[in-house]
Amino acid sequence: MKKIIFKKLSNEILVFFLITGLALTLIIWVIQAVNYLDIVTEDGHSFGIYFSYTVLSLPKIFSQSLPFVFFLSVFYVISLYEEKNQLLVYWTHGVTKKQFINKVVQLSLIFLILQLLLSIIIVPYTNNKSRSFIRASTLDFFPNLIKPKKFIDTVKNLTIYINSQNSDGDYRNIILKDDTNSDNIQTIIAQRGKIISVNNKKMLLLNDGKIIQTNSKKKITTFNFEETQFDLSKYSSKTTTFPKIQELETAKLIKCTKSLLNNAREELLFKDLICKKGFIDNLIQELFKRIYLPFYIILMALTSSLLVLKSKNTSNYSIFKTSVFLIGVMFLVIPEILLDFTGNKYSSNLIFILFPIFSYIAIYQYINLKVRFN
Repeated sequence: MKKIIFKKLSNEILVFFLITGLALTLIIWVIQAVNYLDIVTEDGHSFGIYFSYTVLSLPKIFSQSLPFVFFLSVFYVISLYEEKNQLLVYWTHGVTKKQFINKVVQLSLIFLILQLLLSIIIVPYTNNKSRSFIRASTLDFFPNLIKPKKFIDTVKNLTIYINSQNSDGDYRNIILKDDTNSDNIQTIIAQRGKIISVNNKKMLLLNDGKIIQTNSKKKITTFNFEETQFDLSKYSSKTTTFPKIQELETAKLIKCTKSLLNNAREELLFKDLICKKGFIDNLIQELFKRIYLPFYIILMALTSSLLVLKSKNTSNYSIFKTSVFLIGVMFLVIPEILLDFTGNKYSSNLIFILFPIFSYIAIYQYINLKVRFN
């Protein structure tokens, strides 16, 4: 009978977790997807790149919300059980409050494993995968970047000014400045122009203009043209394409951190990572975030389980319930604050590591005292 009632508890927590987690993830995803529209409108990437990029952000959103959703799930289900007197079923079948709490803590290990898989493997992979779409992207949406009477410098090493655009999509009075080669800066002025595709490449067809070239010695060379094609495919967006620490494999971060802590050279080269001494704080913080921060889920389970220590019939039950919820929120916020102070500082790292351990011991001792007193 005990297995049946605990299975029911686990199922209800899991169902509430999935419904709430997916709903919250989708809400946040929609909000972020709107913010990501600048990938198209400002950086010139296609809607296909935008869609792939936004979809691959779902694991990250779900992972970030998982601890709070888990805490909320356990808190809600236990509160509901107390309100409907369903906890009496456990007590009448010989389950002690301490055994009940231990079962909830054991259940949290499943969510801990899920969070570790997400933070260590899945999220870095999807982050890197989404960034790879940006890195491999050409400026497919280039025409939408161009706005009349406005200087556009979204494209790296290229500034464009268009005075007007007619209904056929042709541009009038065009100015281009290409500073790809700092020793030979090129400025193009044209009366007319339009974007065409040549062998699947975006080209700007220019008519009736002149090219002004300025070298490093300030020598200016000018020549006129009736028609010329300006290759746009060689230009890229200013969007950051080099992998961030959050996008790199965990094993690679561990290897880099270990090398730096062992007083290796000032700079080591890894694939997609320049391992510098100056990065050590960021590397340690990221590793703590991926590997150690998920263990706070166990603390979330223990905190929310405190609700079983008081009955709804006691005079201060609502205050106690609110206090438990605020303590749980505190255990969600404090680790994020402590994480910002971790890095190449032994004392800060030690505080971050020991805080959940001492908190767990303190809460468990409180549970022992309450159970013994009752």
